[in-house]
Parts: sequence; C-alpha cells; structure tokens
Amino acid sequence: MNNIFKTLFMMLLPTLGLFSSDIVATVNEKNITKQDINEFVSKSIPGARYSFMNAEQKKQVLDQLVVKALYVDVAKKEGIEQDAEYMKALQKAKENLMLDVWMKKRLETIAVSEVEKLSYYNNNSSKFMQAAAASVHHILVTTESEAKEIIKELQRSSDLKAKFIELAHSKSTGPSSKNGGDLGWFNEDQMVTEFSKAALALERGQITMVPVKTHFGYHVIYLTDKRPAGKVEYAKVKDNISKSIKLEKFKQNLESLSQKLKNSAKITVK
Repeated sequence: MNNIFKTLFMMLLPTLGLFSSDIVATVNEKNITKQDINEFVSKSIPGARYSFMNAEQKKQVLDQLVVKALYVDVAKKEGIEQDAEYMKALQKAKENLMLDVWMKKRLETIAVSEVEKLSYYNNNSSKFMQAAAASVHHILVTTESEAKEIIKELQRSSDLKAKFIELAHSKSTGPSSKNGGDLGWFNEDQMVTEFSKAALALERGQITMVPVKTHFGYHVIYLTDKRPAGKVEYAKVKDNISKSIKLEKFKQNLESLSQKLKNSAKITVK
C-alpha cells in the first residue's frame, strides 16, 4: 500500500509545462521536446534543472537524447518489439500505468465539504499552531563600541531602513551583509535566545537601541515585520486540510475495496 500511495503523491506533484510540445530537435522525423529534455534531466541527474544548465551542459543533454533516439531506431529495425522479454516488460509497464491513471481518477471523484474542513481545523488545533516569528535586517560587528556608533548614526538618519541597509552592506561582518543584513523570516526558536528576544520586543520599523550580544558578536537589529504565536488562520490552511482529508478518504476507500476484492477472489499462495 505504501508504494501505491508513493506513486499517487508523485502524480499529484505540480507538473507545469507537462504537456508542452515545443520541439527542440528532430531525429529521423521523431521530435525531441522540452518535456522530453526535462524528464530526462530529472530522472538522470537528481536535483538538476535543465533551465539552470550552461550552454555546454545543455548541448550534452540534447546529444544524449539524440543518440537515444538513434538507438531506438536501431532497436526497432532489429525487431526488438517482437522480443519476448520486451513484450513481458511492456505488459508490466502497461499494468503500472493503468493502475496509476485509475487511482488518480478515483481520487478526483472524492469530495470534501466545507463542514468537514472546518471540523478538522477545529478538532486538530495542535496541528495548526505557529511559533512567534520575525522578519529582520541586522548588522553584526565585533565590538560593543562599534555597535553603539552604528546605533548613533542610525538615530541621525531621516530614512532609517535605507540607512540601515547601507550600513549593513558596509559595516556588517555577517554573511547577510551582501543582502543589506536581511535575514528574512525566522521562528523564535530558530535563532539564539538573546537575538530572538530582542527582535520580537521591537515594533515594526524600530531598531534595537542597545547592542545585542551573542556568541557571534554584537548585533544591531531592525524589525521589518513580526507575527505572534498562535493558531494559523483557517483560510491559509484550508487547501492543505482538503488534500489531507481527501487522501485519508481515498486510503480508507482503497483498504475497503482491497478487503472486498480479497474476500471474493480466488487467491492461491504457493
């Protein structure tokens, strides 16, 4: 059953451009499309994406697909389609594809009502709790005196955020300096306690007026935004809830069907 659900999950993953017919090359009247290339790259080079490859890498990938198409032509001419081993493997592939499409279509027939989604949301509060979080820029320096000077300079600025980003670029020793000190969003437990506590104590658009000391050095923090701990809004999770309920119903339906089929089938185990 686990393998069946694994197949199902893979089928449900977003497949933008899946039916693209953009032709990249033609080999003896057989077209090689962008879809062919993307599928080949994803299967043969885990984690790679054709669109991120350089010109030489793209040329190598296309060359492999051209050679593959030529090999297929040779295999056909040598009668591989009539080979017993090929026919057996083809039948197995057909059965697997048949099962995949059948499962997908059965899943599509399962409905989830708004009442079911709301009930799930209200009865499973622990699944939708989020920690307090903040989005900040920071400047990291080695000494407290450096941090204090930066705070004074920021206090004199008429555009606090712009000045903060400028100083982060020029003075921060942290890796985020190239991004103007932007750390993006983080949950309170993802940063050292001193840093998280100081950041969450700020109001939007404020900076820390006292340097924040951690084992990394001294920080000056600018708060871009924050959100309190609590339950995630229903509107933000209802689509995921719908998918969860749908998959659970589907699993139950399959288990019920499999039991029914077993009871009525003639099964011999040798």
